[in-house]
Order: sequence, then C-alpha cells, then structure tokens
Amino acid sequence: MLNERRTTNILLLIIAVPIVFYLLKVLSFIFIPLIFSMFIALLFLPLMRWLGRKNIPKFISIIIVLLLVAGGLKIGVELIQLSSKEILANNTEFLSKAEPKVESLKAYLSDSFGIEVVSNKNVFAQFFQKENLGSTIGFLRTFLTTLLMTAFFVVLWLAESINVHKLLNNTILKQKHTSIKAFMKIEKDLIKFIKVKVLVSALTGLFTGLMCVFFDVSFPIFWGLFAFAINFVQMVGSFVSVILLSIFAFVELDTTSTLLFFILSITLVQVVFGAILEPIFMGKSFSINIIAVLVMLMFWGFLWGIPGLIMAIPITVFIKIILEQFQGTKVFASLLSGKQTKLDKF
Repeated sequence: MLNERRTTNILLLIIAVPIVFYLLKVLSFIFIPLIFSMFIALLFLPLMRWLGRKNIPKFISIIIVLLLVAGGLKIGVELIQLSSKEILANNTEFLSKAEPKVESLKAYLSDSFGIEVVSNKNVFAQFFQKENLGSTIGFLRTFLTTLLMTAFFVVLWLAESINVHKLLNNTILKQKHTSIKAFMKIEKDLIKFIKVKVLVSALTGLFTGLMCVFFDVSFPIFWGLFAFAINFVQMVGSFVSVILLSIFAFVELDTTSTLLFFILSITLVQVVFGAILEPIFMGKSFSINIIAVLVMLMFWGFLWGIPGLIMAIPITVFIKIILEQFQGTKVFASLLSGKQTKLDKF
C-alpha cells in the first residue's frame, strides 16, 4: 500500500511539474511584475517598519515609498535622456572613426581566415521601417503595462494584502513555527541580496563610467548605465559588459597599449566588485553551486527572458530555503548550496 501511494505521488509530480512550468510561461505577464514588486517591497520594508514605529499611518508610508520609487525612476530617465543626447551629438564622429577600422578588420578576417563579412549600410533606415516601428511601439506598450502592474503589486505587498507567511503556512510548510522561521530567513536573505546587488551594481556602473572618462572612451554615461543594468544578470552580465565595451573601445582607441590597459581596467572593476566584494557582502546564504547558477540562469532565462535572468538567483535562494525545511528534500538544497564554491560572477 505504501509503495503504491509513493508511486502515485511520483506520477502526480511528473504530471504536475510540466503543467506548473507551462503556467509560469503563459502567465508570465502576471508572475514577472508580481516577483519584481516583491523585491521592490522588500527593499523598502525596513523603511516601512521604521515609519510604523514612528506611528505614521500605513497609507502615508506607502505614498512615501512610491514617491521614492518614482524619484528613482525620474533620475534613471534623466540619465538615459542625457546619455541619448550625448550619443546623438557624437554619432557622426564615431561612425566616421569606426568605418576605417571596421573595413580593416573585415580585410584581416578575409585575408587570414577567408571570412567574408557582408555589411549593411541601411541599418538605421531599416529601424524606421513601418514594421520595425510597430515592434518598438509594441515593446513600449508591454513595458508600460508591466510597470503599472508592478506598481499595483508593490502597493499590495506594502499594504500586506498579499501575505507570504500565511501562504507558506497554508500551502507548502503547514506548520506555524516552521513557516515563520522559513519566512524570516527568506525575508532576511532577499533583503540582503537586493541591497548588496543594487550597491555593487551602482559602484560597478560608476567606476565603469569613470574608466571611460579616464581613457577618453565616448558615451561614459551610457556605458555606466549599461554596466549598472546588466550587472543584475549574475555572471553573464560581467562578460557581456566587458566584451561589448572592449569591442567599442577597439574603434575609439588608436594605441594598442591604451586599448589593452582599458580592457584590463574594466575587467578589474568587474572582478573587484563582482568576484571579491559581492560574495563577501552576500555571505554564506548565497553560496550557490556554480553549476546550479548556470542551470537556473538558462532555465529562468528560457522561461521569462531577461527578467528571468535577473530574478534567477533570488528565486533559487527562495527554493533552497524551502527545500531546507523538509528532511526528504535537504539533499537537493545541499546540491544547490555548493558549500565549497562561492557564488562568483566572473
């Protein structure tokens, strides 16, 4: 009888898992804003509690948090506009400088390796074609919808209309003491993750921009913002940032030695903040096996695209904490944790 029940449970699990993944994919327009809003709410949760201790009404506290979020978005928009003006003002000079270098690189590839690169000089014209403009407008519409849904869920989290503790207690854990303990650990670890990630990403973006200014590489504001944003994608973001900026600097910098020192400088920025300081600040809670990190990045990236890549590690930590609460699943939590390997990003 016991064996039959166990077999039935396994079969139900095999059936349920693909259905859950399918629902996560289909309902991504709900789950992505929901999870992003949870991270935003957790970031401001200490402030909400401090305001509560000062006897400030909850609705006023929520308004204060929303104003802070709106202020952050305003600063981000201003920086993007400043960066766009900088790019538009210098794009002709950059293209004139880039053309001979690109042509020489194409000639080298053709002579040395027999690789023929077909250039398309109508890239900008293609961008302004009707179908491409339609795609851009569609993207902006989706982005604004996601932003509004995220703001809506932030209000629900901060107003405690969505109660994760009660949800864990009634569904997964079903033990009051265990659910409280697990919820406190999830809250503590995710708050730490968000704070450290924002701080490290900001410092990475700042010093990347400063390196661009020091080596006279164009568009330092843009590259600083790019390094800040892509740093939220664990591991992969560092490689992408260094590779793209190195390719761009190849056009900008004439001296080979200067180019080499620039690449070493931006690589050092990524290593210092990502591979040294970030794991120290994160602590043992985020010591996740490197293989698990790569698998989770691929899985959540496939499921939800760029938002999935950004949220892959905190979701993994959430799953690990839940798995640690059950004797039968502790082995899976230990597989994720990788006690000997720190969560490096470079």
